[in-house]
Amino acid sequence: MATIKEIRDRINSVNDTRKITNAMYLISSTKLRRAKKMLTDTEPFFFATQAMISRLVRHLPEGVDNIFLETRLDIPEDERRRGYIIFTDDKGLAGSYNHNVIKLAEEKIEGDKGDWKLFVIGEVGRFHFISKNVDIEESFMFTSQNPTLHRARKIAAEILDYYYSRKLDEFYIIYTTVQGAKIETRYEKLLPLEIITDIKRETPVAGTMLEEFLMEPSPSAILDNIVPNYVTGFIYGALVEAFCSVQSARMMAMDSANKNAEKMIAELQRTYNRQRQAMITQEITEVVSGAKALKNAKLAKERKDKQKTRNYS
Repeated sequence: MATIKEIRDRINSVNDTRKITNAMYLISSTKLRRAKKMLTDTEPFFFATQAMISRLVRHLPEGVDNIFLETRLDIPEDERRRGYIIFTDDKGLAGSYNHNVIKLAEEKIEGDKGDWKLFVIGEVGRFHFISKNVDIEESFMFTSQNPTLHRARKIAAEILDYYYSRKLDEFYIIYTTVQGAKIETRYEKLLPLEIITDIKRETPVAGTMLEEFLMEPSPSAILDNIVPNYVTGFIYGALVEAFCSVQSARMMAMDSANKNAEKMIAELQRTYNRQRQAMITQEITEVVSGAKALKNAKLAKERKDKQKTRNYS
């Protein structure tokens, strides 16, 4: 059984750890509020760009040749070359956040029979795949904290370079979103754009009147300008969503750690009180026993002295 000093040291240690986890909880809550504001500010641009692409593609004249209008559906499923963009954090202490992202990524990679390449954001994902001897095509060597539009442009430029040169046929993105208190891991197609693919699959309704557009300098030039901006916006949104998710996950993990620390301290305090009470009881018992022994010794001496007195008389 642990001594009183060991229990007291354990209580102090847990208290020190609780101070750290509580500070991390407060930091994450502050970052989460800021990230949510960034996400709210981003959404109008993203949805407006999405609507503009949809409207533009529906009104394109016949015969427009552009790489972003290709659906790549003519390529057999097992022959398509895919790129997987994976968003992880730079450190742990975020519950199952990184585990869920990496697990989904590994499931998709293992099920891909074609040629694929891995693009990783975040140190946790990079070290994980390196430790598993999985080839990483591109590891973006900047922190996943504090997402910026500049970083999104850099990632988008790398991705689009592979797409323009036809080194890869499709790009998929694996990241997380926050839905209330729930963190959801998502797997979404980035390129070719699902908006364009869905529109090209539609059968035009007979008699539908379309608006007339004047596209300057050309429809292809407009697509070459607007689609990269959309891809950049999508990646920036994923960066912000991932940042929101990891802060939310870290908040929940630190809150759970705080509650566990409180329970541990309460249990240790009860054990300490019992040990202390037992020690005090033992000390009192020893004092009482000592006093009783002294009293008995004194009474025995008195009886002995009386006996001696009677013998002399």
